[in-house]
Amino acid sequence: MSTPTDREVDPAAVREVHRRFVTGVTVVTAMDGDVPRGLAVNAFCSVSLEPPVVMVCVQTTSSTYPALVRADHLGINILAADQLAVAGVFASKSTDKFAQVDWTPGAHGSPLLAGSAARVEVEIGERLRAATHTVFVGRIVQAEHRDVDPMVYRAGKFFAPTDMTPLSS
Repeated sequence: MSTPTDREVDPAAVREVHRRFVTGVTVVTAMDGDVPRGLAVNAFCSVSLEPPVVMVCVQTTSSTYPALVRADHLGINILAADQLAVAGVFASKSTDKFAQVDWTPGAHGSPLLAGSAARVEVEIGERLRAATHTVFVGRIVQAEHRDVDPMVYRAGKFFAPTDMTPLSS
C-alpha cells in the first residue's frame, strides 16, 4: 500500500474505530500432523454463497499460524453464547488447548468444537499476506449449525445477542 500521508493515523483512534464494530467469535482450527491447533478469531466473514467461500484473518505471530499455513483444510467454529470458557481457552497461550474442550475431527480432519452454534470445514484456496496478518480464503466443504444464539464481541466484551433490540426501518 502506498497512499502518502502527511502524518500517521493515531493508533488509539483506529483502535476505537474497531471497538465500535460488533463481530461474532470464532475458533479457527487445523491439524498439525496428529496435533490439533486453534485460536480465537473475530476476523471472519462470508465472501460468497455460490460457491460457498469464506475468509479468516490470522496474525502471523500466532502459535497456530504455522499449522494453518501447512494445512489443506481448516475448521471454523462459531461459538455459542454459552461458550465463554471456550473463548478464553482459545484466546490464551496454552500449549494444549484441546485437552480442555470437547471436539471431533471433521470429514477432512479439521478439529470441530462440540457445542458451537455453527461449524464449517473449509478447503483452503488462497493465502494472502496483508501486513502482519494472512487472509485465508477457502471453500466450505462441510457445514452444520444448531438453533442457539452465537456469542457476540464488541469493545473488548462478550455478549449474548438475546437482549439486542431490532431496529425499525
